[in-house]
Amino acid sequence: MHMADALVSPAVAGVAGVAAVGLIAVASHKVKEIKRDDIVPLMGVLGAFVFAAQMINFTIPGTGSSGHIIGGVLLYALVGPWAAFITLCSVLIIQCLIFADGGMLALGCNIINMAAMSCLVAAPLIYKRIYSGGRGHAKWRIWVGSVTASVIGLELGALLVSLETELSGVTALPFGNFLGLMSSIHLVIGICEGVATAVVLTFVESYNPDMLFNYFVDKTDRKINGRRWKNVIWAFVVIAIIMAIGFTWIASENPDGLEWSIGKITGDTELGVASIPSTAFMPDYDSTFAGIVGGLIVMVALWGICAIIFRKRRVAYSSSEKKND
Repeated sequence: MHMADALVSPAVAGVAGVAAVGLIAVASHKVKEIKRDDIVPLMGVLGAFVFAAQMINFTIPGTGSSGHIIGGVLLYALVGPWAAFITLCSVLIIQCLIFADGGMLALGCNIINMAAMSCLVAAPLIYKRIYSGGRGHAKWRIWVGSVTASVIGLELGALLVSLETELSGVTALPFGNFLGLMSSIHLVIGICEGVATAVVLTFVESYNPDMLFNYFVDKTDRKINGRRWKNVIWAFVVIAIIMAIGFTWIASENPDGLEWSIGKITGDTELGVASIPSTAFMPDYDSTFAGIVGGLIVMVALWGICAIIFRKRRVAYSSSEKKND
């Protein structure tokens, strides 16, 4: 669903960019309020995991298309909405700047369509209500919540892509046909992502349920330590490495849902392909080591961002304590 620059006008891109920057600023402030010892390493590892997972395009049988997960619902369930948003934004920015996955002009649109719709809208409104809708953490709630929220998030993203393209007026894509194709193909992709998300969250809930970010169930401060926490983290690391190394053999060569939708109308999928910015030293992940490099960059970037955010929080707390004295 990564939009290319050819689909958006400067005006639409500018509005989306301002909105994206505003949400990132709010998220940075909200993340300061999280009182969890594991939040910083978890954001870094999960960012690398989602980056690697997004590289694996899976074939959608009978369509000639492919899809990949967004990861917003998964991140939400593990680190909460605002930390999830910061994490996914970091992934999208690295993908754009380093690997030319998504246009530079369209970056704000991609952040709104994928990160905001999944982490800040679909997951809080759908997954939260289903998962916390009764006593106990029944596995069926994880499955229903994951699939439903993933589908809603992708459908909202598909709607916004269609609206942004229509409002930009730089293409001749008919809105009705484009929206119909985008909605139908991303319905299938959303179901696949929901199943994958539920598998991961069911494992985490079974092995170490305290890792789930139940901020809407339990608002008490918690310190998550111990061997089980480390084992789950290492599981994410190992799986991310496997996906990062094996993506060239696993990933489908079929066009993704956005490119497929454009191709169905125009007969050419290239309109949906991002142009290569000057910063892209591994365009289109054109290296066996792209997954490893990208995952490390995302992890280090997130740790650096979190260091700045939490340092400001510590400074603010110190100043507050001095005033009280």
